[in-house]
Amino acid sequence: MNELRLGLRENKTAFAPGDTIAGAADWSCDDAPASAEVRLCWYTQGKGTEDAAIAEVVELPNPAKTELRQFSFVAPNEPYSFSGKLVSILWAVELVLQPGDQSERVGIVIAPERQEIVPTGFSEKAIS
Repeated sequence: MNELRLGLRENKTAFAPGDTIAGAADWSCDDAPASAEVRLCWYTQGKGTEDAAIAEVVELPNPAKTELRQFSFVAPNEPYSFSGKLVSILWAVELVLQPGDQSERVGIVIAPERQEIVPTGFSEKAIS
């Protein structure tokens, strides 16, 4: 049985653009994975078509059956984490092992003040 773990330094999950997002990925697998990488990505959730993008990838070369690897990213300037009534933009750090698309994900926030943007001042009629 394969075990994947992903942790962020100081358990920090909220970042401003330009902040360093650092952590460690570790795994224990029955067989050595063919590849391993940590991804910084965002995706939308809500009504309508869902969208997703990988902002950056840290490749972890020559993965062994059991590993502990460190990684870091710089939080990008956009898009900001956003929580709306119709759509939300969510960020995550993912550890992905191949083959088999094995993954582990930690949700994060990237926005000024390190808080997701929540729209205010809209009436229910205006957004229904």
